[in-house]
Amino acid sequence: MAKKKEENELLQLPGIGEATAEKLIQNGFDTVEKIAIASPFELAEIAEISVDVAKRAIEAAKKMSPTYFETAQQVYERRKQIGRITTGSKELDNLIGGGIETQAITEAYGRFGSGKTQLGFQLCVNVQLPVDKGGLEGSAIFIDTEATFRPERIEQMAKAKGLDPSKVLSNIKTLRVTSTSQQILAVEKLEEILPNENIKLIVVDSLTSLFRAEYIGRGALGERQQKLNSHVHKLQ
Repeated sequence: MAKKKEENELLQLPGIGEATAEKLIQNGFDTVEKIAIASPFELAEIAEISVDVAKRAIEAAKKMSPTYFETAQQVYERRKQIGRITTGSKELDNLIGGGIETQAITEAYGRFGSGKTQLGFQLCVNVQLPVDKGGLEGSAIFIDTEATFRPERIEQMAKAKGLDPSKVLSNIKTLRVTSTSQQILAVEKLEEILPNENIKLIVVDSLTSLFRAEYIGRGALGERQQKLNSHVHKLQ
């Protein structure tokens, strides 16, 4: 449904038919705002259209794109709605402003074995805690791209927090994906799941490993970045 809405929006642009709109959406240009700030040459190459058609589409997109300013007070009020999930470490929570923010993407980066996956597990437990304990009383989704999901480890963490392990595990939905296509599709499916579930956290472990494995060499770098950028925008 969301994809059809995006396509209908792009079809309002001059020179953009269904096939062209599909190519644009697949490469991350799924709103008129994104097209409005694209370069004609970039758009022409991605959509396989002439530069002149790309220029007309960009100009039309600029006119269609709503541009408005907010007061700092409006931004402040909106940010008051952001929740935070404790990492379980006071020191780390303090470094990142009180915990992992909702309505945002947080990347955990480090060497193999440095604890990134363990942090993901801990957050899946902690998000279920009461608000006064650093949680959001919500459930989690764990998208597993490296076969690292270990429910027995989550069980240990739940017990350490004094929680019912069975209930904690029941509040975590997990999906094993083995290709970038499956990973992208999994994130698109979230649009159907989220409105009906009390999901407060989405963990993707790892976000980039499948992209690095499938798109190898300098020749594939551009396509990899385009698909990865589109994927990240979907998560946001």
